[in-house]
Amino acid sequence: MSSSSSKVSFCDSFGVKPLNGKNLVSYYIPLQGVISYTALSINVMNPSLVLRIFSKRDVTNILLGQTLLGSAMFLYSRPHLKALPTKDKILYSSFGAVTFSLGSVLFWAILRSVVPQNVALGTLCGIGSGFAMITIARSYTEHVDSLVDKAV
Repeated sequence: MSSSSSKVSFCDSFGVKPLNGKNLVSYYIPLQGVISYTALSINVMNPSLVLRIFSKRDVTNILLGQTLLGSAMFLYSRPHLKALPTKDKILYSSFGAVTFSLGSVLFWAILRSVVPQNVALGTLCGIGSGFAMITIARSYTEHVDSLVDKAV
């Protein structure tokens, strides 16, 4: 067994994808976007909690930017956009990322006004609702991708 095949099997056994250009765009940047999205949910639901951790700087725009980039790269690499010209893929994936991310921020702002002011409860509501929205968004894009596969 060669060392390269053992590396692939090691990566496969832990669900880690090899680091290359395709996986960077379709897996690692979106994964980093999910991490930022989760942190953004905590930031919106509990701004004082995040300020205690990052007292010198407001990280909201950084988290939002990373969330937008991760969401856009996730959409850009989806099969249902594959046949489009690059400019259209960029336009559609950017639109989807902005709509998803800012819609989430708006949802969390409304949720924060409804949920009792409790750090633990707010954090759980933010992370839980964020996880639900990511799950729904991923399921939706997989459904759209499956329709393209059937049409071909």
